Amino acid sequence: MSAQINVRLQLSYSGFSLDLDVQLPGKGVTALFGHSGSGKTTCLRCIAGLERANQAFVQINDEVWQDSQSNLFVPVHKRSLGYIFQEASLFPHLSVRANLEFGLRRILREQRRVELAHAADLLGITHLLERAPNHLSGGERQRVGIARALLTSPKLLLMDEPLAALDSQRKAEILPYLERLHAELDIPVLYVSHSQDEVARLADHIVLLSEGKVLASGPIGETLARLDLPLSQGDDAGVVIQGEVCDYDARYHLLTLQLPHSAQRIRVAHAPLAIGKTLRVKVQARDISLSLNRNEHSSILNSLQATVIGETAADNQAHVLVRLDIAGTALLARITRYSRDQLDLQPGQTIWLQIKSVAVLA
Repeated sequence: MSAQINVRLQLSYSGFSLDLDVQLPGKGVTALFGHSGSGKTTCLRCIAGLERANQAFVQINDEVWQDSQSNLFVPVHKRSLGYIFQEASLFPHLSVRANLEFGLRRILREQRRVELAHAADLLGITHLLERAPNHLSGGERQRVGIARALLTSPKLLLMDEPLAALDSQRKAEILPYLERLHAELDIPVLYVSHSQDEVARLADHIVLLSEGKVLASGPIGETLARLDLPLSQGDDAGVVIQGEVCDYDARYHLLTLQLPHSAQRIRVAHAPLAIGKTLRVKVQARDISLSLNRNEHSSILNSLQATVIGETAADNQAHVLVRLDIAGTALLARITRYSRDQLDLQPGQTIWLQIKSVAVLA
């Protein structure tokens, strides 16, 4: 049986109710996404046992942490989890090393799956071990907090908007470390965020919440491309593509990715990566233009052939969102209704799309 997380929660407050029933992958990163007040943090707190739902079933792979029907409720301190909040909340009187050792002492030696040196290396904090927390930047403190959570060797990592308190520079600093955790550790993560770019960069699976209910749950690539969801609206709408590195142009610092199940390729501005390595990129809907013919004399490097799948109205009356397909890879294009009519776009039609290399977020 494949690893799986099963969560059913029913919880009511004055003016708010949470009603959730999801089956999630038992590995990788699942993002809980939605506006403030949608129930993301409440869901995390119930899974952690910090709040007790009226009706609940919480199973993390082979462990059941709550089953209201059999009156089972595993207390917080007995749940094998790590919880990372917006603020790291380090012990100010302890060094970084001593803060990490506090997390390490929570787990018996024979049950440890992550050692201090490994966690420090993964988060890039080895050179900070003897520092006091008040001599760390916000991004460094958060990395120490994540390392401390990892040292409990959790079976589940809960991350509640861990980048929300950081400025854009500190976010850019910490995101590569979160990607490294994703790539190197076999610990499932539930990641709360309201940043679509953050989710697109980190998550494998997404749960879209609104007013305490699940609007959608599914793989990140498929779900971001759905025209019937609010994810496709707004200026940051876009899709995630996972490509395989097939070439690197050192002179121009351009990486070439082979698209899945297709002979077509996309070039992105990026540091060199080994041939055969996979890379995830986000393509914003606003950065795609459409044409009936291939334009070979343009500063736009990426010209790809795609099939029109469908369209929906955008949040701007002048725009429409068009869903496209390249051998199973979904893309969204945000264009004007005028352009749609001039191109006479129809489902099943073959079209050329153009994407600036500098616009691809890798």
